[in-house]
Amino acid sequence: MRSATITRQTAETDISVTINLDGTGSYDNQTGIGFFDHMLDQLARHSLIDMTIRAKGDLHIDDHHTVEDTGIALGQALAQALGDKRGIVRYGSCLLPMDDALVRTALDLSARPYLIWNVTLPTAKIGSFDTELVREFFTAFATHGGITLHVDMLHGINSHHIAEATFKSVARALRQAVETDPRKADAIPSTKGAL
Repeated sequence: MRSATITRQTAETDISVTINLDGTGSYDNQTGIGFFDHMLDQLARHSLIDMTIRAKGDLHIDDHHTVEDTGIALGQALAQALGDKRGIVRYGSCLLPMDDALVRTALDLSARPYLIWNVTLPTAKIGSFDTELVREFFTAFATHGGITLHVDMLHGINSHHIAEATFKSVARALRQAVETDPRKADAIPSTKGAL
C-alpha cells in the first residue's frame, strides 16, 4: 500500500498525518480551525486520498503555525507514500469552477519544489480564518512534498469560493498525478531514471 504516517512535534504544534494514496477520499481532519478542516476535507475527497489529520497548535496566538506545519507534515507524508514514484502518472491538471470562482492547477511530482501562485483572495478573513494562510499551506505542502505547483485564479469574487476552488483544483490535479500509469506501471516517469 502507498501509505504513510508522519508525526511532527515542535514547541508550537503537535501534528499527526496519515494518508493512503489508494483510498476513496475518506477523511477525518481535526486541526481546531473549522474552515481549514473544511478545506482539508475537500483536498481528501477530491484527490481520493484517505486522510486523517490531528493537529494541536498555539491557536491562542493565531492559526499560522498550525496551518503551515500541517502543510509541512502532509507534504512529507505524500513524499513518503510515493516512495521512488515508480509507475505514477506524475503530472496532473484541473480547471475547476465553483460559482464565481475558476481556478486552474497544474502540478508535477518532480521532487523539485516550486510554487507559482496567482490567487487573489479579496477579503482578509473567511470567518475567523486569515486568507493569507491559504498560500502558506500550499507553500509548505509543495516544498515538503517535492511538488512543482502552479495555481492560477482566472475568475473570482467570493473569498470562500476562491479558496475552496483552489483546494479542489489542487486535489483533482493530485488525483491524476498519483495514479498508476497502466502503460508504465514498472517504470520511473523520467528519462533520468529517478525523481
